[in-house]
Order: sequence, then structure tokens, then C-alpha cells
Amino acid sequence: MGNDPAYVPGVCNIGPAERARRRLVGHVGAAGTLLLLLGLLLAGADRAWRLTLVAPATASAAGYIQARLRFCAYYGLRGMFNLGPPGSARRVELAAAIARDRRRALGIGLASIGAGAGIALLSLLV
Repeated sequence: MGNDPAYVPGVCNIGPAERARRRLVGHVGAAGTLLLLLGLLLAGADRAWRLTLVAPATASAAGYIQARLRFCAYYGLRGMFNLGPPGSARRVELAAAIARDRRRALGIGLASIGAGAGIALLSLLV
């Protein structure tokens, strides 16, 4: 794929600008996760409250996973791709390509939830 990405069903549906946006989501989610954990620790909140970390940790994981895989789960579920600047998404035409994209999108969603849940559970050890 190199520097000039091409749409490949189930493999690549976003270009550099969209990947940068996903990385930003990952960074914001990671910062939110850490700040929430710090706040809970400083407040002396019950350990069970640490499970709320699942939300920002899942968002962070989703952003990083999508950036790394060059694949947007939302676009995959909607039958779209965007290799250009934000706002220039196009529709996928072939049903087989849409099916591959949806499978990949669901996998990304499950991996993101798994990572978020794992981080929340690990926080119980702190």
C-alpha cells in the first residue's frame, strides 16, 4: 500500500488524513482513560468504579486499531470508503466488497471492546 493507499475490500478503506483522525481519537481516549483512573484513585472511589474505564479505553483502542489497520469500522458498516480528505467518502458498489468490509468492521468493534474491557479489568489490580 505504501504512500498511495488504494481501496481494498476488507483491508483498506481510509487514507492518511482519515488515519490521522483515528490516531487523534486514540490519543484522546487514552488521555481520558488515564485522567479518569487518576481521578478515581485520588477520590478514593470504590474499585468497582474503575470498570467505567471501559468506555474511554474502548474508544482509544478503536481509534488506534483503525489507524493501524487503515480501516474505518463506521465506513465498513456503511459500505463506504475515503482515501482522500475528510468529507470525500464514496460508496462501495459491489455486494461482495460490502460484505467483506462489514466482517472487518465487526472484528474491529469486537477487538476494541475486548481491549477496553481488558484495560478496565486490569485497573482493578492498581
